[in-house]
Amino acid sequence: MFRDRTAAGERLADALEERGVAADIVLAIPRGGLPLGRAVADRLDAPLDVVVAPKIGAPHNEEYAIGAVAEDGAAWLNDEALDRLTVNDAYLAREREREREVAAEKAATYREEGRADLTDRRVVVVDDGVATGATMRACLEFVRDENPESLVVAVPIGPADTLDDLAALADEVVAVERPRHFRAVGAHYRTFDQVSDEAAMSYLV
Repeated sequence: MFRDRTAAGERLADALEERGVAADIVLAIPRGGLPLGRAVADRLDAPLDVVVAPKIGAPHNEEYAIGAVAEDGAAWLNDEALDRLTVNDAYLAREREREREVAAEKAATYREEGRADLTDRRVVVVDDGVATGATMRACLEFVRDENPESLVVAVPIGPADTLDDLAALADEVVAVERPRHFRAVGAHYRTFDQVSDEAAMSYLV
């Protein structure tokens, strides 16, 4: 159980230091990833930026992720869910483009300057936890397309199967906790309040 996101970020920074992870840049997933990203970036003495990839919701159930898409259009799609729900191509194309626009707008809102060049840089991607991993997978696809020297996933908590799947997309996955009985990410925090855009952006200063 983590006290709050900042405390989780400190424990995550401890875990990264213990593993000898170095970073040229830390990318946090807004909004909840930014308090942790700030703690990690400060500890690793690296600049902090964002990587944005909103989820694509299922028809008639927006909370159920059938994929996620990053600001440049890089996407991860849950093929099993798409087949099971028989999602048609027109819906998927429309929602993918809509969420790409949302991602691009949010990324522009969070950044005063243009997107950082990730080529040949050691990149650490941070969030406050993963469940299905949809958002994180799309973020990793996006970063990998930028040809970083190395790509590390860093989260306080996530189910073992999701973390194992993410290992196929990153050079290393660092998680503080891998509970046998995983619930929702927020269930593993004492305080897990919504982070506003204004509060999230304050961590980038």
